[in-house]
Amino acid sequence: MKRVLVTGGAGFLGSHLCERLMAEGNEVICVDNFYTGTKDNLLALMGNPYFELIRHDVTFPLYIEVDEIYNLACPASPIHYQFDPVQTTKTSVHGAINMLGLAKRTKAKIFQASTSEVYGDPTVHPQPEDYRGNVNPIGPRACYDEGKRCAETLFFDYHRQHGARIRVGRIFNTYGPRMHPDDGRVVSNFIVQALQGRNITIYGEGLQTRSFCFCSDTIDAFLRLMNQGDEVIGPINIGNPHEMTIRALAEKIIAMTGAKSKLVFQPLPQDDPLQRKPDITKARSLLGWEPRVEIDDGLGQTIAYFDAQLRAGKYSHLRHR
Repeated sequence: MKRVLVTGGAGFLGSHLCERLMAEGNEVICVDNFYTGTKDNLLALMGNPYFELIRHDVTFPLYIEVDEIYNLACPASPIHYQFDPVQTTKTSVHGAINMLGLAKRTKAKIFQASTSEVYGDPTVHPQPEDYRGNVNPIGPRACYDEGKRCAETLFFDYHRQHGARIRVGRIFNTYGPRMHPDDGRVVSNFIVQALQGRNITIYGEGLQTRSFCFCSDTIDAFLRLMNQGDEVIGPINIGNPHEMTIRALAEKIIAMTGAKSKLVFQPLPQDDPLQRKPDITKARSLLGWEPRVEIDDGLGQTIAYFDAQLRAGKYSHLRHR
């Protein structure tokens, strides 16, 4: 039985990862400061003697004994990471330093949840791992984009200087149950607005593209990367190469929910990428991985989740239609 630490483990992807690790027979220590995560995401694990939950901020050191570390701690949506941009940068940079220090001391294998945002507003399409990006270092998104880029730098320097056993995955747009209902990301935004019978808010003309990967596929990629030999360290793109426009996504969600919502267009936020599509050649060849959940199946599960949450009154600040 491995003892596995998951930082940000009460969040959307973190909680799914904790469940998967527990199902595979590991002892799991979940660390979260509950800035965006919630204990509700972990209720199914709370009574298990091999699961432990610690309220802790990764910007401070953590002294425990572990075999593996998954570093997922950081708010991932613009609304949340721009609310306190200084803390966002600290979480990415200080958090990486503290978790790498823990990995160095315990000789643990460590995974960094990096992001497609390291590519910025890309001038290369689709984005391969050797593309160095087009990022505005002083813009409103830089706290997240540059924080994650610096974290990657730290991971590779710890690997070169200290022999740290690193794995780096660059996560593209991921969706599924347990997304935050009003975190500003398009899938959760559109679904909640449709279920409430409100109009769908689209920024720009809706012609910008994204590629959406269902959460179970993303978690599978994490585990496959972590289980590779030490010659496979990444970075490796983790995402769905099926690209679609934001407008097409909105129209699909309206049709699937049966909503009468109309599309309302607002100005495009500064530095919002116009294209986003992963080149997953490395993931296919090195991990034997590619997404399996089709967009209609994944959206169906996500819509059902939000519908149940709204009907149960889980989000008191949101009303159901």
